[in-house]
Amino acid sequence: MELVNECTSSPKRIVIIGGGYVGMYTALGLQRALKHEIRSGAVAVTVVDPQTTMTYQPFLPEAAAGNVEPRHVVVPLRPTLRHCRIITGAATAVNHAARTVTVSPIGGAAYQLNYDILVMAPGSVSRVLPIPGLAEHGIGFKTIGEAIALRNNVLGRLDFAASLSGSSGKDTVGSPGRVSAGSPDGDTAGSNEYDAARRRALTFVFVGGGYAGIEALGELENMARYATRYTPGVDISDMRWLLVEASDRVMPEVSMRMSNYTLEQLRERGIDVRLATRLNSVIHGRVELSDGDKFDADTVVWTAGVKPNPMLGNTDLPLDGKGRIMCDATLAVIGTPGVFAAGDCAAVPDVTKSDPAALCGPSAQHAVRQAKQLARNVAAYIRGGNLQQYRHAYAGSVASLGLYQGVAEIYGVRLRGFPAWWMHRTYHVSKMPTANRKIRIILDWTGGLLFRREVVSLGQLEQPRIAFEKAASQG
Repeated sequence: MELVNECTSSPKRIVIIGGGYVGMYTALGLQRALKHEIRSGAVAVTVVDPQTTMTYQPFLPEAAAGNVEPRHVVVPLRPTLRHCRIITGAATAVNHAARTVTVSPIGGAAYQLNYDILVMAPGSVSRVLPIPGLAEHGIGFKTIGEAIALRNNVLGRLDFAASLSGSSGKDTVGSPGRVSAGSPDGDTAGSNEYDAARRRALTFVFVGGGYAGIEALGELENMARYATRYTPGVDISDMRWLLVEASDRVMPEVSMRMSNYTLEQLRERGIDVRLATRLNSVIHGRVELSDGDKFDADTVVWTAGVKPNPMLGNTDLPLDGKGRIMCDATLAVIGTPGVFAAGDCAAVPDVTKSDPAALCGPSAQHAVRQAKQLARNVAAYIRGGNLQQYRHAYAGSVASLGLYQGVAEIYGVRLRGFPAWWMHRTYHVSKMPTANRKIRIILDWTGGLLFRREVVSLGQLEQPRIAFEKAASQG
């Protein structure tokens, strides 16, 4: 593949790989800190990312549940970073010895982008294990597209089950002979094909009990409960919601008290939580768990962790055993002058802990806070100033479990229900970039208080050409 060399020598060239939390917040910080240098042409900031938007992932569960308009949880990079150059393409390699980044723009030839200072923020990707059938039948929960698809799938399965309610000759609503999808035995002998199809459609499996899995499960189960009001033939008891977690606790990122508290709340809602259990297989939608349970499910959601972006393997930067870039507490890459990193892709020492080997976890809170310090340190590096260590103060954790439901632990005080849910929303809307998005999200919430909840599936978005192709085939 022929590479085109792009080089500009006059300004100090800062290249940021990644337009997520760290990339966008760092670019925002540099726009402010280096305002005069950027306007005078002494400094040029370039952001490279395959997407043109930054997704605020803590709001993905609310977007999936219909509480927030999906467009409002993404921030367009170009209008937000007006003084930066945005390249829509994938950074596929870094050669720091030559100070170049290989960029593959969407639909174009790859070329080399030169830099003086490099900020590595490519983020992470889903950590998918080689489980039979997972690639074909599982769905992730890391992008806005996956959140919308999951919402459509859940509502679509409710509609499908309702359409089968009368197929076996039983009454549509309240049939005493109907087999419940909540039955622990997914292979009930004697069930006809319609009962089996209903059980499969109304069984929802989430694999991974971290923040992403807990909040996605909580929001979507809450949405589906509400949707049964308008889905004759499907009762709340017909649905089976299952959380599979390989460790012996949920939400390992928080204290044991909050973890146990969250587990209690989920089980009180009838959600089947399987701890110390693994997904062994999901071939043809047949779920097999390590505890021996086997059943059919149309919906299997994979939220079992993340791993650093694989593109880091195509760099000459120092990586640790988990494939993360090795940094010191100032977010500078060890032994590599002019390179900084933060977020999920970086191994950053946690100086607030007594253990010298302790590292900051891969969370949105760390990413946003690190980005602000990173912008200050890059500005100081350019001006010959001192770099400051990244240090954070842990105030607590919040998690949403659905509309008006949540758990929180703030400065040791545990909250549940509405207060915790309100704290969750307040914290995250305060961290949402730009006043534009803050206002739009608050308006979404206000509309939700004044009007009935929207439970509309837009499944046609996933295959928009089907109707046109069918019409074309019929002449």
